[in-house]
Amino acid sequence: MGAVAERLIVVGGDAAGMAAASQARRRRDRSSLEIVAFERGHFTSYSACGIPYWISDVVPERDQLIARDPDTFRNSFDIDVRLRHEVTGIDLERREVVARDLDGDREVREPFDTLMYAAGAVPIKPDWARTPAAGVFGMQTLDDGAALRDWLDAEPAPREAVVVGGGYIGVELAEALVQRGLAVTLVEQADTPMSTVDADMGQLVAEAMRDVGIHIRAGVRVTGLDERDGRVAAVLTAEGPIPADVVVLGLGVRPNVALAEAAGLPLGPSGAIRVDRRMRVPGVDGVWAAGDCVETLHRVSGLPVHVPLGTHANKQGRVAGINIGGGYAAFPGVIGTAVTKVCDLEVGRTGLRERDAAAAGFQFVSVVAESTNRAGYFPGARKMTVKLIAERPSGRLLGAQIVGWSEAAKRIDTLAVALWNEMTVDDMTGLDLGYAPPYAPVWDPVLIAARKAVEALAAATRD
Repeated sequence: MGAVAERLIVVGGDAAGMAAASQARRRRDRSSLEIVAFERGHFTSYSACGIPYWISDVVPERDQLIARDPDTFRNSFDIDVRLRHEVTGIDLERREVVARDLDGDREVREPFDTLMYAAGAVPIKPDWARTPAAGVFGMQTLDDGAALRDWLDAEPAPREAVVVGGGYIGVELAEALVQRGLAVTLVEQADTPMSTVDADMGQLVAEAMRDVGIHIRAGVRVTGLDERDGRVAAVLTAEGPIPADVVVLGLGVRPNVALAEAAGLPLGPSGAIRVDRRMRVPGVDGVWAAGDCVETLHRVSGLPVHVPLGTHANKQGRVAGINIGGGYAAFPGVIGTAVTKVCDLEVGRTGLRERDAAAAGFQFVSVVAESTNRAGYFPGARKMTVKLIAERPSGRLLGAQIVGWSEAAKRIDTLAVALWNEMTVDDMTGLDLGYAPPYAPVWDPVLIAARKAVEALAAATRD
């Protein structure tokens, strides 16, 4: 008789989980490694970031968001994908997982030699949002997006929408709902939307949203929902009710660690699962974790952070899978680079915001420079605002934010590379960046901002 194959159980069938499963399979065939992946939803390996664009019909078909469907994993990768199976328990002593077949309403138990925990994140849902009333939607999975689309397509079609929360998903869905013809109000407890950037940059985002007809209620706290005949009718706030036929919650996410914590896996100060550079869970043999449920090192602050982004999840899953398959890989940490589109406005950020830099104990200067995306005389030239945060007195770049129109968002990548390599703003003033009137002014906005930061550091030294 041949040797019995080892068993890898994957909890979570999206980016991190299936990246890990695929990489492990590339290095080990079924005769040496059997792989079973549990996914509570209907889909695998999809782009959650694309959901707002499907809602707005910019992306016309749902399946365009799916990178690899379950049959591809089953037939091409020999991975036993079990959809609509929700893992309800992990027993590390018996080395087995317990799952509920949601369609068959039965419990299954599966043994494992190796466990890959990739349960992702779950939407933050305050008590007032925990309601059976129809018309209230969280937005985390493709199933969530499908439920919202069905509601928007139903008769009578909703006319008034309230989006609660002004982060990435909130502002993107507010735009999507406007494009579908709804009257949209965005309610945000902070003074400006987009708390991932500093308030002065968030104000620019708010202005662009108002320009396309989104009504913003900033500095307003939601207290509850008004329900009538089993449907939502209004969002209640400290400043009065806001009528709503549909409510979308965009209050952010938290790591989905309930099962991990119950099983005794260690959590870090961010509330997410602690892992090492190879994505192993320390102190627990044969257990790995990756994606939106884990914390990682911030390369600028040196602190453990929870930054739930698909880019990180895919990379972390790949690292875990290479190691599970017998290779060697390490995840180097994050700097929090992200971009988004708000109407036609582009927003990018990387590294630390002012409050992050202060919390990490840095002394710093921050500057805001205004320029244009192209040569000022070239058709289509529009305003671009770049903000840089630099350490005092070294001049090391700590963080950057960009708000502008065409060609704005991807410039954050230049700043991310500078940040990753610990460049100073003085170093950056000499960067050899491309120039042509259709693409940039002769002094690129990045160079203008770097030069302004050098001047601010010199002034701070004199003072």
